[in-house]
Amino acid sequence: MTAAVGEDPMDATGPVEEVGTSVEAVFREERGRLLAALVRRFGDLDLAEEVASEAIEAALVHWPAGGVPSKPGAWLLTTARRKAVDRLRRDRAYAACLAVLQVEADRAAPAPAADAGEELPDERLQLFFTCAHPALPAEDRIALTLRCLAGRTTPEVARALLLPPATMAKRIVRAKKKIREARIPFRVPGADELPDRLPGVLQVIYSIYTEGYAASSGPGLLRVDVAEEAIRLARILRRLLPGEREVAGLLGLMLLTHARRAARISPGGELVLLGDQDRALWDRPMIEEGQALVVTALTGGSPGPYGVQAAIAALHDEAPDWPATDWPQIVALYDVLLALAPSPVVALNRAVAVAMRDGPEAGLALLDELAGEQRLRGYHPYALTRAHLLGRLGPRDEAAAAYREALATAGTEPERAHLRRRLRSCE
Repeated sequence: MTAAVGEDPMDATGPVEEVGTSVEAVFREERGRLLAALVRRFGDLDLAEEVASEAIEAALVHWPAGGVPSKPGAWLLTTARRKAVDRLRRDRAYAACLAVLQVEADRAAPAPAADAGEELPDERLQLFFTCAHPALPAEDRIALTLRCLAGRTTPEVARALLLPPATMAKRIVRAKKKIREARIPFRVPGADELPDRLPGVLQVIYSIYTEGYAASSGPGLLRVDVAEEAIRLARILRRLLPGEREVAGLLGLMLLTHARRAARISPGGELVLLGDQDRALWDRPMIEEGQALVVTALTGGSPGPYGVQAAIAALHDEAPDWPATDWPQIVALYDVLLALAPSPVVALNRAVAVAMRDGPEAGLALLDELAGEQRLRGYHPYALTRAHLLGRLGPRDEAAAAYREALATAGTEPERAHLRRRLRSCE
């Protein structure tokens, strides 16, 4: 059954010619909340997605005639619920299965009331934790978050993660099946569970951002739309969990690095390293917002990994140029980060900071200690760092060999163009 125009909250306003754009804008903004409310009510992600899409189709029919409702999210929720009820009436076996799931969900957390006259409830926090549940494989968590919370279509998710659409479709179906069969609860973890579960949600968002900040392969280094989608998701999470300092740290880290996006590619399409960037191109309002979030992330107790990384990014953004960067402070922060979240990549970044503080020999000594790390094999930044430091010391043959090694494993054309130029300078 489709909701009729004129019912509360369907009192409409706005010129008809703006409806097409308005529907797209409303659905992009409201889709995550709509989907979360439907999953909470019916306990099934597939059903929720189907009736949410049908509600939008109904909006495209009704809104041009009467205008966009004053409460478009509530209009969509009312319409989607009616369509879901119609489906369940037609398929009683499916309805009985969902009823069992819904009883279990209701026991976990009582469902809030939401009638036609209320605003669309914001239950996206539950959806964040469902999509990032540890029972799902890591790659499925990323795909499901983009699909459900970012509102991307399956082909769009496939493009974002550089996978064939058929592969991505199977991955999303697999994740939904796992949620259904394992009866993964749609709820926010309790206070005792939150410290263990929140890092998984943050990691999903940061993984999305990382793919946008530095694509793993392809013709372009930057995928601004993917990076900005991750920032949008982090903003939503920040609104839903305003007291979590690591959420502030993650958002601050992404803003402070994304602020440099205009300076990271040369006019000729080549990668520009941080030390060579034109800092006048950096987005200063974004940096200021990120700096304020760093203060929040580091205030009130021991810092988390994202807060520390955000502090490092802030020191880079505050420096007038590369040599004037506060390298002693950055090394100290990397020491803290290594204690909080030890990894070869963090150790590699610390080696760069040590080389800037103490000289290239000190940096190369640390790189030698990392030479046997399995995770750094095929990781071209390791070979690139080694090449840069060798180049500063003078042995051109060794530097050239390291540039060739980096070139063999670089994933994007801007990175390869940068490495070819550096290799020519050595040869």
